[in-house]
Amino acid sequence: MKKDIHPDDYRLVVFKDMSNEYSFICPSCTQTKDTIVWEDGTEYPLVKLDISYKSHPFFTGVQQFVDTAGRIDKFKNRYGRHMK
Repeated sequence: MKKDIHPDDYRLVVFKDMSNEYSFICPSCTQTKDTIVWEDGTEYPLVKLDISYKSHPFFTGVQQFVDTAGRIDKFKNRYGRHMK
């Protein structure tokens, strides 16, 4: 890895898929307020993901609805009167 090309806050971060609890750790400089204790007992910054390769239909081959933000309900409330 070349020296002096990464930001100062480049560190290990845990990314967690909230739809299926899958987690992985990799270097990142993303900002986050949450932390989590990893399998090795060390506390790392946590980034919560809506979807990862473990839950994405392209990789799993299974179509599933992942509606963590209530997008479907918001759409129906906003445009429901036009769908009748």
